[in-house]
Amino acid sequence: MVSPRLHPRTIDAVKERADIVDVVGEHVVLKKKGREFVGVCPFHDDTKPSMTVSPAKQFYYCFSCGAGGNSIKFLMEFQRQSFSDVVLDLARRYQLPVETVEGPQQERLRQQLSRRESLQKALSLAAGWFRSQLLSDGGRDALRYLTEERGFSPSTHEAFGLGYAPDQWDGLLNHLTRVEGLKVELLEAAGLVVPRKGGSGFYDRFRHRVIVPIHDRQGRVIGFGGRSLDGSEPKYLNSPETEIFEKGKHLFGLDKASNAIRKDDRAVVVEGYFDVIALHAAGVTNAVASLGTALSSQQITQLSRCTDRKRIVLNFDADGAGIRAANRAIGEVEQLALQGQLELRVLHLPSGKDPDEFLRDHGSGEYQSLLDQAPLWLDWQIDQVLADRDLSQSDQFQQAVSSLVALLGKLPQSAVRTHYLQRVAERLSGGQGRLALQLEEDLRQQVKGQRWHGRSSRHEQPGEATQRERCEADLLRLYLHCPRHRPAIRQELRQRDLEDFALQHHRLLWVSITELEETNLGSGRLEAVSRGDDPGHELGDLDLPSLLTDQLLLENSPLFSRLTPLLEPGELQRVALSDPLVQLRGTAALLERQKSLKRCRHLLEAWSGQRLETLERCIARLIEQEQQDPSSSNDAERRIDQLFDELNHDALNYQELYYSERKHIAFLDQQRCGGFPASA
Repeated sequence: MVSPRLHPRTIDAVKERADIVDVVGEHVVLKKKGREFVGVCPFHDDTKPSMTVSPAKQFYYCFSCGAGGNSIKFLMEFQRQSFSDVVLDLARRYQLPVETVEGPQQERLRQQLSRRESLQKALSLAAGWFRSQLLSDGGRDALRYLTEERGFSPSTHEAFGLGYAPDQWDGLLNHLTRVEGLKVELLEAAGLVVPRKGGSGFYDRFRHRVIVPIHDRQGRVIGFGGRSLDGSEPKYLNSPETEIFEKGKHLFGLDKASNAIRKDDRAVVVEGYFDVIALHAAGVTNAVASLGTALSSQQITQLSRCTDRKRIVLNFDADGAGIRAANRAIGEVEQLALQGQLELRVLHLPSGKDPDEFLRDHGSGEYQSLLDQAPLWLDWQIDQVLADRDLSQSDQFQQAVSSLVALLGKLPQSAVRTHYLQRVAERLSGGQGRLALQLEEDLRQQVKGQRWHGRSSRHEQPGEATQRERCEADLLRLYLHCPRHRPAIRQELRQRDLEDFALQHHRLLWVSITELEETNLGSGRLEAVSRGDDPGHELGDLDLPSLLTDQLLLENSPLFSRLTPLLEPGELQRVALSDPLVQLRGTAALLERQKSLKRCRHLLEAWSGQRLETLERCIARLIEQEQQDPSSSNDAERRIDQLFDELNHDALNYQELYYSERKHIAFLDQQRCGGFPASA
């Protein structure tokens, strides 16, 4: 289809109306910095906020990749759309008149816009009808529910446009078709009516329910939520997704809360409509709710646009579903929170109450106090890991440590990570100072391994994870069932830096093996064996498969089930153990090769992010120096080379490291093949 030729008046109107901060902020979390905003550029692989958005100039620019332009250019690049399509989308969004050069095209565009306007008109008329039904004699039960059970005042009913859908099959249908003259196909498209089974007519979607209108940010009705009054299921019923209502893109109450969010510089996200209404009625007007779905990154981006410091508090229910919802929301914005671009906190109210119930019992003052004390998301997740665990039980202690290492491994090396390592160690130690210091160091070492595995997973190729799991399993099987070679296996793992197994169940097995051996030999001797300073013949005397089977069956039966193929190998797996040292050398070299390949990809990515200074730039810099100090003009060639090296130090360093890593991979390939027959 040929794009319509837009009239210049339409283009100018869109440029004037489409604010650059709003447009970019729909897709990038922006943080205010002085008179401008900064964010992570979406046009290249980056983790730092290198994009600047200027409201005064209505312009964006990335200092890393050079992308820049106005709001239309941004959407053209981001959405891969043509100029005309972007302008048309923006015109629809801001309800601007569309003028084209050709009359027929203009008419078709007007019809498309008219369709959306018709849907919004139908929803607006439905909202008015629901409202009138609440105030009629037939709405007495619904009004009593809102006033007496929920405690909402008439002014709150009015502010949120609350209504009632009577217990009739076609009350709304008859009103909108006969009185308002709307077509039933339009009502179906708006999600107001449902076709009967068999295709003989339609009936109202909402019946005998309190109705809560859902508005977009411009205050237009886009859907409804209905709460059952007679116990029928579902208890809460929402409008289906339509041409103008996408649940993952909207937040209930944002049209009323946006100004309060800006004023308080903080948004509160709750689970239900009535929680939002109760909070607003109590004066906490910066509250919004997701629409029956997990909080999405788009919804969080919308909230971030309303708060300069990007502060969001999740106040979900304290039951299992609420905890899972909070963890899903955290997962959506975890990287932004770790980079300091978002301040995310989690509030769980005492006794597992939801905000509506808590406000009725305690009032807004106490709620506001708890809101101000809400812990950061990482503190909350640490509390969840340790909640209801008996740390005196070894299995529960180990499970807690594994979960905490996974959490802390997300933190970059900084004072923040040190702070959390100390806090977690203190909690695990139960206040025992000497034990806390030892635990802190143990946690630090485990986190170090966890961070490398987590960081390098981004550079894995398809199939490498499966290959790594198979190789780790082969090494552990060798260690368990070839006892005479255990010292050699330990020395090989130490020399190749492979003692931190990547998969959690393999790490747990290695920890259990090490604990059993330390009990028999002592930690000092086991360390000496790993370094090659002790022959460690006694390691072969331990029947590790039997000892581990007894221990795991008693302490961690799920882990035992997963490790059974290692503890009890099959016939084919035992055949593979016939030449242990050859298999050890080949498997260990393959694992080390994987790590080297990931480092190579990481180095290539880091190198590609460098901007090389050209020889011309170096010469220009040298001439500037000579003009300031004429005596420095001797040996120009040497000084040019030196300046080139200085200006491109990081990029050249990445090249050298990559070259060394590739040479090491070639050496590992020789090791892998050297001990195998030529036919292998």
